[in-house]
Amino acid sequence: MEKIYKTMRNTGAACVAVGIVVASVGLAAGIVAIVSGAVLLKRKTEITF
Repeated sequence: MEKIYKTMRNTGAACVAVGIVVASVGLAAGIVAIVSGAVLLKRKTEITF
């Protein structure tokens, strides 16, 4: 039984770590997308086709 608890503990810790990394990357990607969109909207008058 002790082996099962150790496995569950390690799996839980790994899931928490992966969750934190995914949340951080998602937040960073969202911020970059918002900033890029704002720059495009700000400079839309400069775009000519």
